[in-house]
Amino acid sequence: MPQQIYLVSDHAGFDLKKNILEYLKSLESFGNSDSYIISDLTPTFLKNDDYPDKARVLALAMEDDDEAIGIALCGSGVGINIALNRYKHVRAILGDAIETVQLSRADNNTNVLCLGERVLEKEEACKLVKTFLETKFNSEERHLRRIQKIS
Repeated sequence: MPQQIYLVSDHAGFDLKKNILEYLKSLESFGNSDSYIISDLTPTFLKNDDYPDKARVLALAMEDDDEAIGIALCGSGVGINIALNRYKHVRAILGDAIETVQLSRADNNTNVLCLGERVLEKEEACKLVKTFLETKFNSEERHLRRIQKIS
């Protein structure tokens, strides 16, 4: 069954979100179309949109799908990360390094990757997305126990 990927951004992350969407679609063109369903939750640019509002849109979209993944963008990635982690079913990470993204997925089963357009180049952001998608959760008892404690 294909995994749902939701993308969302405020005005400060809109251009990088478009680049990531193109990157994800290029993955589909290489035979992975059965792997993912991609939904852009902010298809248009709004000059005065706020990241907490976009975080809410993403959190609501993911609420009933434990397997869904989110990619959220703002200027630094920090604001939308803070806003998303206020939702009980969201475990968001600020994507700033490959190893951090790997560890967050493997140990914490993070389900949202937050990125900052003002601090990441397109190529670096796409590598972080690729790592996030490819890294699987290590469902050892100790990791499950810790996730239950924060949920």
